[in-house]
Amino acid sequence: MFLLKLEHSNKNFIIKGLSFAILFSLPIYLAFFDLSNNIINTICIILAFYMLFIIEKKSLFFAGLFTGIFWFYWIANSLEYYDLIYLYPLIVLGIGLLCGLIFYLFGLINNTIYKLVLLFAFSYVDIFNFNWFKYEVLFIDSYFSTEKFDIFLVLFSIFLFVSLKRFKFIFLFPLIFALNLSSTTTLDNPNLKMHLSNLDINQHNKWEKSYRKTLNKINFNEINKAIKDKKDLVVLPETAFTSVLNKNNILLDELLAKSYFISIITGALYYEDGQYFNATYFIKDGLFKVAKKVVLVPFGEEIPLPKYFVDLINNTFYDGASDYSRATKPTDFEINGIKFRNAICYEATTDKIFEDLNGTKYMIAISNNAWFMPSIQSTIQDKLLKYYAKKYNITIYHVVNGSQNRVFRP
Repeated sequence: MFLLKLEHSNKNFIIKGLSFAILFSLPIYLAFFDLSNNIINTICIILAFYMLFIIEKKSLFFAGLFTGIFWFYWIANSLEYYDLIYLYPLIVLGIGLLCGLIFYLFGLINNTIYKLVLLFAFSYVDIFNFNWFKYEVLFIDSYFSTEKFDIFLVLFSIFLFVSLKRFKFIFLFPLIFALNLSSTTTLDNPNLKMHLSNLDINQHNKWEKSYRKTLNKINFNEINKAIKDKKDLVVLPETAFTSVLNKNNILLDELLAKSYFISIITGALYYEDGQYFNATYFIKDGLFKVAKKVVLVPFGEEIPLPKYFVDLINNTFYDGASDYSRATKPTDFEINGIKFRNAICYEATTDKIFEDLNGTKYMIAISNNAWFMPSIQSTIQDKLLKYYAKKYNITIYHVVNGSQNRVFRP
């Protein structure tokens, strides 16, 4: 009844926008507090998309503004570690304004067909190569399927409800076909005894040179514990070692010596031909293999803008530092005859890293989420990893610093 009145009210456009943002964000925050509920999430999806069809463009701007802030305020948390915390309110507001302008476009033409087409088209759009603003984040823990066609069916059903003057019940038919009530989770585990290290190293300490010995000790304690427990493999998070590992012979030799007792996967930097890479090292039987990161974090590891602006931003805010370099294709590790696709943090939530799987059934993804904690960042990441595990029929072992390790199954 409230939403029907809302459709015919021209007042309180800010409240309408805020109401939408709450509905559109509630599934994420419920998951953050371990209160996720498929029924509530499904209702939120229907009501939120209904509001997108009925509220005017003034309200749509505020809908985007609040949604952008609710979903992505945590991006600004990392500014603290660059001594740029004074930019925090500007970055948060900038994120909100960008999303506000995008949502404003949804109402630029007061036509339901226009809104239907634009809303569905937006599900294919990545802004500045950042693909976390996805409807699938909401759909993954609901009674709807996460397939694009099923997302379209949900939008189309609401379009019918809003557009039809009679026989509104017809909207239920596409909605029913969009339902996914089956549980397809499998318990397929590799024949491998793994120790997945779940560290909680504060980002303030992590890159301090004075803390490096302590950090290395923590990492080797994890390796030694795994050896003692007779594990086959120990996995450490992204940049667990903050050295350029292939240039640190003493540290690398220690790891190579340990690798005769256990296989080791760890994150660290890699240097080659004047370029620095965020990388994963696979160390086994006195040898190592490197997997360089394929997809870099927009505005974190690379700036997705023309070179002039890249140089300007790096010189102004990052003391002239250069972007990381990237690999051209994903890397697989073979451990005891079992293939694992490697992924480092953000790239594990992109389609690019799942190219050419060729039957690979497992992925080891490593992350350092300490940049953004405390926040809902890890919750959005978990939902996306769950989505990609189902989409590509692959089991993802996610090993993290700063939030909880999880295993995501198809």
